[in-house]
Amino acid sequence: MSGEAIAIVGASGSGKSTLLGLLAGLDVPTSGTVEIEGQDFSSLDEDGRAAMRAKLLGFVFQSFQLLPALNAQENVMLPLELAGVSGAEQSAVAMLKRVGLGERLHHYPKYLSGGEQQRVALARAFVVKPKLLLADEPTGNLDAATGSAVIDLLFEMNAEAGTTLVLVTHDEALAHRCGRIIRLAAGSVVN
Repeated sequence: MSGEAIAIVGASGSGKSTLLGLLAGLDVPTSGTVEIEGQDFSSLDEDGRAAMRAKLLGFVFQSFQLLPALNAQENVMLPLELAGVSGAEQSAVAMLKRVGLGERLHHYPKYLSGGEQQRVALARAFVVKPKLLLADEPTGNLDAATGSAVIDLLFEMNAEAGTTLVLVTHDEALAHRCGRIIRLAAGSVVN
């Protein structure tokens, strides 16, 4: 549902990242289907899944996944440019200002703190106006205070955008901030 926040929790090896990969179309299920926006995502070829990802999905990863040769602004502009969206520069600047990095536009990832890098990753994820945002342990590489600030920003931006958030986490307190919790064990949903 639009604007909903869903947590996926479970022990290491329970299948959380596999489920996220299936939802993203990075993996194809051995049985069953994955449908997004009424489209059987899993039946598409790789090019079709990539096109759907570009159109509908945003990603936030534990390890930030910023391109080191691009500055903050260029990292945020990249998905817009790949999608052929006009006004990529203005959109990227506005989004980086939104996450509090208006003064760090031209800094490369190696010159940004972990919290700043994750805020660039949030800006990059939200700039494409995704219908579905997939977040895989987005605070896993951050200290508690920085992680808390990033999560507050994530939930705030998610509410503003009306994006459906699927959040993989080991953090029970974080999971309870979501409207729904899906628990996995040994590759199966347990509740």
